[in-house]
Amino acid sequence: MLTREDWTKATGAPPAVKGLVWFTDGSKMREGTGAGVYWQLIGRRLSFSLGRKATVIQAEIYAILACAYEIKSQNRQEKYVSAPIV
Repeated sequence: MLTREDWTKATGAPPAVKGLVWFTDGSKMREGTGAGVYWQLIGRRLSFSLGRKATVIQAEIYAILACAYEIKSQNRQEKYVSAPIV
């Protein structure tokens, strides 16, 4: 898994990654907590409202699980999935 430093320390293009590239995020704001998933290949975006009581770590985990579920439901044959930590 690539860290933020791995993505930003090189100049030019980001480092080469194998397989599908997905982005996940969980966040909490005054209005509530949410989770999001983005599939870079086709620009697919998913977002989920988790209410006011969910924590940021719960939102992060929910986003990762939603990403895994989405990949599984696509019946993709790739062996690798990259999910940069941002």
